[in-house]
Amino acid sequence: MKTGLPKGYQSPTGLPPEEQREQWQRENRAWWEANPMRYDWNEALGASEFTRAFYDEIDRRFFEDASRYLPARVRPFDQLVPFDRLPEWDVLEIGVGNGSHAQLLAPHCRSYTGIDLTDYAVKSTASRFELLNLPGRILRMDAEQMTLPDASFDFIWTWGVIHHSADTGQVLREMHRVLRPGGTATIMVYHRSWLYTYVYTGLLRGVLQAGLLRHNLHELLQLNTDGAIARFYRADEWVALVERCGFAVDQLRIMGQKSEVVLLPAGSLKNALMRVIPDPLSRLVTNRLRQGSFLITRLRKP
Repeated sequence: MKTGLPKGYQSPTGLPPEEQREQWQRENRAWWEANPMRYDWNEALGASEFTRAFYDEIDRRFFEDASRYLPARVRPFDQLVPFDRLPEWDVLEIGVGNGSHAQLLAPHCRSYTGIDLTDYAVKSTASRFELLNLPGRILRMDAEQMTLPDASFDFIWTWGVIHHSADTGQVLREMHRVLRPGGTATIMVYHRSWLYTYVYTGLLRGVLQAGLLRHNLHELLQLNTDGAIARFYRADEWVALVERCGFAVDQLRIMGQKSEVVLLPAGSLKNALMRVIPDPLSRLVTNRLRQGSFLITRLRKP
């Protein structure tokens, strides 16, 4: 659990005061350098960093978790990634992490470019590409200030990344700039659902764990999620933002992890219940009833 929030972050979708903008992004970068996303929720990864076993175990954990809310037809995330079109497209990924999605995308694209704010992610994903002889380029770059040409990509993929940036709207404007007319972007940001916000965070962490004695609900939400900051959007808030940045919304879906349905603190009891509850039942709550914490949109540049 984090111990504090960046100065001035006072609402679920708030922007930095102008004098705090650079500081927010520095804190964002520092957090992810120190806490790279490796999916070692319950136990540490046993393999040495940047080895084949290291990447295989990261992918196993990530894709196994994803299969509960987004079952694969042929390969992971194929309900969202248009793999049949990728050979015609120049693809940009924003936020490569340890390269799980990069490895899915790169072999199928006309060209692949992955960017990340952190040196760790660039090193790890570049090492994966070298180890597995994958095509593409991995660059250290702030998505709010991309040093990429206008209209240079057909498709952008970014999963759980841009809501952590100091100014998510600025990232969207940069995405719009580097997309070609008619190009598309698939984005996952955090969803401020009733279940996750008021029951999981407010009731479980705020009341039963007495968190509301020390923090308000927004602070609890932030202190118990990843990143130095993490914005949580309602669907209408997100649609209004992306439309202001020049995009049309072609598809909007809500999903969420199975762990969000089991309203217990992390531990052996929660893990046991997650094994018993059928995946379709958890998807009914997170996906069909739109109570999951993932807000996924496919956007188009007209």
